Amino acid sequence: MAAAEQAGNPPCVIIAGPTASGKSALALGLAGALGGTIINADAMQSYRDLRILTARPTAAEEQEVPHLLYGYRAAADLGTVASWRVDALAAAAAATRGGRVPILCGGTGMYLTAFTAGLAEIPDPGPGARAEARSLLADMGPAALHARLAARDPDTAARLRPSDGQRIARAWEILAGTGTGLTVWQARPALPPAPYRMFAILLDPPRPALRAAIEARFETMLAQGAVEEVRALLGQGLDPALPLMRAHGVPELAGCVRGDISLVEAARRAITETAAYTKRQATWFRHHNLAPSTYARTISARIGESEQYMEYILPDLRNFLQRPVDASQHGA
Repeated sequence: MAAAEQAGNPPCVIIAGPTASGKSALALGLAGALGGTIINADAMQSYRDLRILTARPTAAEEQEVPHLLYGYRAAADLGTVASWRVDALAAAAAATRGGRVPILCGGTGMYLTAFTAGLAEIPDPGPGARAEARSLLADMGPAALHARLAARDPDTAARLRPSDGQRIARAWEILAGTGTGLTVWQARPALPPAPYRMFAILLDPPRPALRAAIEARFETMLAQGAVEEVRALLGQGLDPALPLMRAHGVPELAGCVRGDISLVEAARRAITETAAYTKRQATWFRHHNLAPSTYARTISARIGESEQYMEYILPDLRNFLQRPVDASQHGA
């Protein structure tokens, strides 16, 4: 949606960036200053079982300003992009009706672009196809399933990393359940962008600062009880292919709980994997237009204390928010 087409729409703020870049701190500060409602756009923070390990806002922070779509999914929920988009649209509309500014905050790029740019309307492949995909992924592993996908749907397979089991399984279930490849579905007419004019803030900190933040945060997570969280999660006997079971730190700490590796080694592996993931996140955000408008700012630093950046970002944001709004565009 071009800036001119957004002119009469209510405002929405997008805060994006890699894990540990300080998105939550900035969102909390801006929400307090602007009268905002923070809406989660991080896939793992939508699950209720791992508040510590997914770095969800604390209970005190959630009381400070309204927070929506945090910890609202059960661990067994697959949590699709499409289902999150429905929930996010409803949450943003409720915030706008209440006179608050929706502030989407998260590092799951596909969630954010589904909101800002729209999403292909893909039929539900059904429980049989989902079960088949999960079973194949567990039996074969991601690389072998990727090779099988490439034989039947080469266009989709070419866009996926052979190690990305979750997306490979999703592509397989779409193919198995609908008879049509994911790439074909995505090329068809899409659900429209959300009816908002959007101001996007991208945090893009230097790699060394981000790595140091990841290390410090993981040490804090361990001190707060992350191992006990993982132990409780394993006690549910869940399918290991579920998204939450592959959240950063879960496979590593699960190995520690089982006695396969030491806590020191589990922490080292988790920090290394998280750092590698943030590199992929940063690359993704640099190559995708978060908000198809002229209202975008990039902060090439890690936000530690959000107040440090208020003076920099607030004048532009307040000018943005003061533009006229067409009340008929507030959504249902």
